[in-house]
Amino acid sequence: MFNQLFKRPYAIRRQLDAPLLEERLRYLTYRAEQKTSHVTLYHIALHQLIVIKHLRLKRNNHIYTLKELETAAKRWAHHQKQRLKGWEGVSYSSRKCRFIKYAKHWLQFLGRMEIPKQPPLPLQVVEFLDYMQKEQDLSEATIDTRRKRLQKFFNQIKEEPGQFLAHLTPAQLDDIQIKKLRQRVYSRHTIFNDVNALRAFFHYAEHRSWCRVGIANSIQAPRLYKHETLPSSPSWEDVQRLLKTTEGNRPSDIRARAVILLLAVYGLRDSEICQLRLDDFDWEQETFCLKRSKLGPIQQFPLVQSVGRALIRYLKEVRTQHSTYREIFLTLCAPFRSLKSVYEIVSLHWKPLHVAIKHYGPHSLRHACATRLINQGMPLKTIADQLGHRNLDATRIYAKVDLSRLREVADFNLRGVL
Repeated sequence: MFNQLFKRPYAIRRQLDAPLLEERLRYLTYRAEQKTSHVTLYHIALHQLIVIKHLRLKRNNHIYTLKELETAAKRWAHHQKQRLKGWEGVSYSSRKCRFIKYAKHWLQFLGRMEIPKQPPLPLQVVEFLDYMQKEQDLSEATIDTRRKRLQKFFNQIKEEPGQFLAHLTPAQLDDIQIKKLRQRVYSRHTIFNDVNALRAFFHYAEHRSWCRVGIANSIQAPRLYKHETLPSSPSWEDVQRLLKTTEGNRPSDIRARAVILLLAVYGLRDSEICQLRLDDFDWEQETFCLKRSKLGPIQQFPLVQSVGRALIRYLKEVRTQHSTYREIFLTLCAPFRSLKSVYEIVSLHWKPLHVAIKHYGPHSLRHACATRLINQGMPLKTIADQLGHRNLDATRIYAKVDLSRLREVADFNLRGVL
């Protein structure tokens, strides 16, 4: 293994004489079987020796915490900064991140890395989640969002959940919320959504007699005004500029082009992009199917030629052929796995353009798609179907940025009318 990664005899001998030889070789062999590139294997081997030295890693049963890794990373990065003073190579923070990344992955493979565990959900919350799924028929996305918010709420509670609910008063609930709000700054929308999840749960808790009647109605939320802000929508010209940044031959650009075209042309959500599978595409009929994250039925879309070309190029030139994952979009480096989000893919191409939009994530392209359809005169019902909205009220938000129509009103000559 080391003969393939290093050329100089000194470097090979250094690797063979270093501690934990068997553990290092076992991990390198595993990564090689995962089709990890030669360059990445080289860097892993180098960082293994750094980790052993600065983490004082020995052959024992000690389980390391993330805090221990961060402390060792700071110590090593500071040492490198002093030793290589004036060198403008990898930054101090980048060195820390690399140390933590390589150490964490290797220690997890060895079973010597502490993985923080979320405390189990209270039985009351589990029953409420089941009620939302079977009785209310809510979407998986809504149920998962409420689960996360309720998990955070009950993580603050030290008492047994049943006893806590039985003795809870509105004043105590307010104190819990105030304490949370003092820890960091939350937007009104975040607070509003937290309150909605709590209110829904406590309505169910009252129905099951787990808590006092009136708790749910006592929960106050900040007032939100309908359509109070403009959607953060880039112009279609800005979208074209964004696509130009993906015209290169780098694997990251090829993947980004396919992702951005799907977002901009079809107005897909982040999660819907990540869930697209190879089986969803019918290349002969030039169509693809999509199960909307907030809509039950599966929708079928025609495959636009430009999107199809970008996807085929990505599948042929970039996507690994050695993965068992069926999702379309995978990571670029081994170990290959499906993406959890495409936020970074989009934002990394947006930010250098300095476009005046509030958010640089995939939702900005969903807004751009909706605005373009409205400016083309497409009916709201058709746009709602395209975006996967359940009702037209959600789609009407985008009508506020129908700038072309607004300009027509502004340019209307009132002379002779008044």
